[in-house]
Amino acid sequence: MTAAETATLAGTGIAAGSEVHANLTAPGLIAHALRRGEGRLSAEGAFIAVTGVHTGRSVQDKFVVDDPAARDAVWWGRINQPMAPAKFAGLSARIRRWLGGQPELFVQDLYAGADPAHRIRVRLVTTNAWHALFARNMFIRPRREELAGFAPDYVILHAPEFHADPATDGCRSETVIALSFAERVICIAGTSYAGEIKKSVFTVMNWLLPERGVLPMHCSANVGAAGDVALFFGLSGTGKTTLSSDPERRLIGDDEHGWSDAGVFNFEGGCYAKVIRLSREAEPQIWDATHRFGTVLENVVADEDGNLDLDDASLTENTRSCYPLEFIPNAVPGGMAGRPRNVVMLTADAFGVLPPIAKLSPAQAMYHFLSGYTARVAGTEKGLGREPQATFSACFGAPFLPRHPEVYGRMLAERIRRDGADCWLVNTGWTGGSYGTGHRMSIAHTRALLRAALDGSLARAEYARDPFFGLMIPRAVPGVPREVLNPREAWADRAAYDRTARELVARFEKNFEEFAGAVGEEVRAVAIRAAA
Repeated sequence: MTAAETATLAGTGIAAGSEVHANLTAPGLIAHALRRGEGRLSAEGAFIAVTGVHTGRSVQDKFVVDDPAARDAVWWGRINQPMAPAKFAGLSARIRRWLGGQPELFVQDLYAGADPAHRIRVRLVTTNAWHALFARNMFIRPRREELAGFAPDYVILHAPEFHADPATDGCRSETVIALSFAERVICIAGTSYAGEIKKSVFTVMNWLLPERGVLPMHCSANVGAAGDVALFFGLSGTGKTTLSSDPERRLIGDDEHGWSDAGVFNFEGGCYAKVIRLSREAEPQIWDATHRFGTVLENVVADEDGNLDLDDASLTENTRSCYPLEFIPNAVPGGMAGRPRNVVMLTADAFGVLPPIAKLSPAQAMYHFLSGYTARVAGTEKGLGREPQATFSACFGAPFLPRHPEVYGRMLAERIRRDGADCWLVNTGWTGGSYGTGHRMSIAHTRALLRAALDGSLARAEYARDPFFGLMIPRAVPGVPREVLNPREAWADRAAYDRTARELVARFEKNFEEFAGAVGEEVRAVAIRAAA
């Protein structure tokens, strides 16, 4: 191994006798991926990879090392399962030896965090060229002169073909994603799904930034011509990508951001868009990015000539397109902007009882941030029946929170108060009845409501208080019928609305039991609860 190859593995603990391909650009990585038979090109030149049995995150196989220094601050439970330090030491040593014995390794040195004051340096070591390309697309690429002295803060040992041993390694299966904050090492083994790389780094940022006074957020962000920044929180299916991709506003980023004293900054240098049934008319920028050289497609089906069929879900509903942020024409260069003026929390309420928009106080914002509510229906996720399923994910990103949700909730409320941001709850789900009876909220109405919120006019509107959820609903908004604004008036059967609303109130009340003892009286006072 040459001196240059030794330098690129510094800090990884890998003693390789193999060939090391370090910091190759997209053309070089694609050439190696094709040579190695890792996938094929689409007709337009995007690289298509198939990830096998794992087409999404392996939630049950995620572990956080029970390091003494981190133990008291970790949100232990179903999401952050503990792994003994000794088990991690053995697992990481075995993965290092395995990686060192491979004929080829691919290394990428990258940044997470557009703001130099709050970024971390990440070194990925993987066996596959396409995974290296995914990481290169997904994160921020250092300038060539910055690579010479690059020393990683965190190392990702990526071994998709390595099989863990539950008896030896203290894990659940042959797949394992294990993170040690003390060792600053992430081990990913037994899965080719590239999203594990992205979300492991997000988990690290969620761990580090609160101690620096920076709020990490699972949200998209854009900025208007006047420099007004808007954040969009929302779970899958709520329209976060669609609504934040506004041709009249510039995109800061589509998924992960920090909110510091200086403003908002993107964690990433790329996008990881879900593309099942992607429409060229509805999402032209994502469509164009998906059909070009340099993009990585996961589990997207193509014919023998490489023509994509984005409606084909035979491999998975979770088809993905990963591309650099500069593939989006109106992206903000540098991934940074000022402090948010508006915070939007999106929900797709399939019960049809939440209003299309409501103004939230800082305390209500913290409550709904901790709740992270949406409702899923058949067609948005496999295994769901006809009845809507209420889903709550703390901070709109519970699987990636290493700390207790209240930590992030308090930071959000404090920053909203400090920066004077207006906060909105926007329902992109159903109106006039539940799923199966009512109809989906008009995208034209939603866009009109958002325009009024973002331009400041809606904050000056007259409001009425909803009796079930305590939400402040505008009485009138230009371009939106009055009966649409108040969901009860949109139902033909008002008694059925009342019953359905009470049922959803009970779900909110049950979910909030986990947080009620950890929040202040101001938040408990605005919590949704059944009438006495």
